[in-house]
Amino acid sequence: MAIEITEFGAAELSDGLAAAVERAGQSTVTVHARRRIPASGIAWTADGVILTCDHVVERDEDITIGLPDGRTVAATIAGRDAGSDLAVLRADVTGLTPADRAAAGEVKVGHLALALGRPSEEGVSASLGVVSAVRGPWRTFGGAVIDGYYRTDATFFPGFSGGPLVLADGRVAGINSSRLGRGAGLTIPAAAAAKVAEALLAGGRLKRGYLGIGSQPVKLPAAIAAELGGQETGLLIVTVEPGSPAEAGGVMLGDILVAIGAHTVTGTESLHLALGADSVGQPTAVTVMRGGAKRELTVTVGERA
Repeated sequence: MAIEITEFGAAELSDGLAAAVERAGQSTVTVHARRRIPASGIAWTADGVILTCDHVVERDEDITIGLPDGRTVAATIAGRDAGSDLAVLRADVTGLTPADRAAAGEVKVGHLALALGRPSEEGVSASLGVVSAVRGPWRTFGGAVIDGYYRTDATFFPGFSGGPLVLADGRVAGINSSRLGRGAGLTIPAAAAAKVAEALLAGGRLKRGYLGIGSQPVKLPAAIAAELGGQETGLLIVTVEPGSPAEAGGVMLGDILVAIGAHTVTGTESLHLALGADSVGQPTAVTVMRGGAKRELTVTVGERA
């Protein structure tokens, strides 16, 4: 069905988008933590928790937050993670307007979206675009596993990193990063960012699982693939580090890793997805093919330094 926007409808749409900017702008702050142009952040809680991008926090001290009402307050780093490009700050303030976040699954390809930033005390800025991609779990080039990402054609102007991607009703869909896409801006969904923020607030950093192996993808023989329910690839173990969790658990050179816990392992990407923060320190079932036979091992997953 074709969408027709009349002159009256265009005015309504324009007013609606302006209202969305005003609503989300009350939760969008300025982050002064680098020498260059300040960046943006999102008021995550009313009592001063601010979520922003890790790459815009270039110093550990003398961090300040510019609030929507014009005040400037001091802040400290509560936790940061370069892999997911997220950092949590604690500002010395209460009574903030926390972002009204969209739930996972609400953002669809084709939705209008606004990228917001507050890179100066002059006020909030915005650009308009369309959500062009909604993707599932992925591993960033920094090694973090994130539940998903959005791509839009909204422009991330200088200082927009750390600010929100906003739906047409003013709810925050996620946090924008100009770094994660290696030149192309990406948005971490609000629900995924919340998980990272919770972990950073609890421990100051994000845990990542570690086995201590070197591997390469291999195609499984037809008989083994059939035994595994049609799984066509696994990871051939080519190195096992001395003293590593893998060695302690009995993993050997030449084994083909096909599963970790409930996660099927078909390649490096799926291996990293299986070694999330929850796996660290846990005795975990590891399934390998050895000499054509399936072997079940138990490995206590370590933590990557």
